[in-house]
Amino acid sequence: MTKKLEEKEIKLIALDMDGTLLNEKGEIPEENKKAIKEAHDQGMHVVLSTGRSIATCRDHAKSLLLKTFLVTVNGSEIWDMNGNLIERNLVEATHIQWMWELAQQHKANMWAASCDQVWIDKMPEDVSKSEWLKFGFHIEDDQVREQVLNSLNEKNCFEISNSSPVNIEVNALGINKAKGLKKVCELLHITMDQVLAAGDSLNDISMIKEAGIGVAMGNAQDIVKQTADVVTLTNNENGVAYAIRKWALKKEVAEVKK
Repeated sequence: MTKKLEEKEIKLIALDMDGTLLNEKGEIPEENKKAIKEAHDQGMHVVLSTGRSIATCRDHAKSLLLKTFLVTVNGSEIWDMNGNLIERNLVEATHIQWMWELAQQHKANMWAASCDQVWIDKMPEDVSKSEWLKFGFHIEDDQVREQVLNSLNEKNCFEISNSSPVNIEVNALGINKAKGLKKVCELLHITMDQVLAAGDSLNDISMIKEAGIGVAMGNAQDIVKQTADVVTLTNNENGVAYAIRKWALKKEVAEVKK
């Protein structure tokens, strides 16, 4: 560990879920649960910062006995642990309609998160009657995915990321996990320099860049590893537990395998 990281006083641990906290089976490994409890016992806040909606992450938060905030849908929503909505940032319905048509044009698989539900490969008849948080494309073909990305970038009105190499996630411009965590830090009266953030995909880069300690998973996309301060083990090797103990709790742990 560099001297700079050794000097960081971590008060909040922000964890992505898929590919990070969860293993390939979609489960939270016991070792990760133990390390999160160790952090709690030291007075640290642990926040799930995820692309998932509240409906698909709340149970995981409860199982970990988390007592703080949840950053969901890549920062589109912030919730407290009593189920109260703190902040919501919407994508314009006209933009959602345009992306739905773009997906159809390229015969791409898609999903879209409204405030009420997640739509997969279909949409309501009248998109304008719902409030929208995110739109996603799942495209295996590299060339088609590049074409869709180019169309999105040309609009210059979206926050574009991914949660796997074959998808594209689209939020309102300026909405990302870092922005959500900054709001949480304000509410807790701490700074982003006191945050350790861990993730594996493009939608994690904003928080990894702005956190005091940015951690890339061993299974992270290469650009995420290049952005992070440090790289931990993979999500199937309890990489979250390793990161918490080594860089937040400052414990002696076995070195990461090269």
